[in-house]
Amino acid sequence: VLRPFRFLRFVRTLRVLQSVKVFHKLKMLVNTVGASFLALFWSIVLLGIVMIMAALFLCQSCSSAVDDEAIPLDKRIWIYKMYGTSARSWWSVFELTFSGGWPNYARPLVEDVSSSFAVFFFVYIIVVVFAMFRI
Repeated sequence: VLRPFRFLRFVRTLRVLQSVKVFHKLKMLVNTVGASFLALFWSIVLLGIVMIMAALFLCQSCSSAVDDEAIPLDKRIWIYKMYGTSARSWWSVFELTFSGGWPNYARPLVEDVSSSFAVFFFVYIIVVVFAMFRI
């Protein structure tokens, strides 16, 4: 029988806490964090689109290297494991974007497949890792 009254007492306590000036700064901080979630969402969407485009480019670019007899078999197996399908390529791009170990993913392609991959990784790291993350 007294439960509804307890809830009303709780609501009244919250109203009193809202009027206290000490919590004004905390309320403003919580509102600011809440308002920034929409910008965070769109940043994640943009980063995801760029990562998917990079993954598809790498997958298509490395497809001929998997069949190339001039490249040693162990390197071709590594290329397939990292960039052979769109899902594998996306996971590799995800790791090279967020892990900080991007040279481990870039160097074998630059040294064993084609030095033109250096241009791709240079642009990708500058644009995504430095510009999108730090700005």
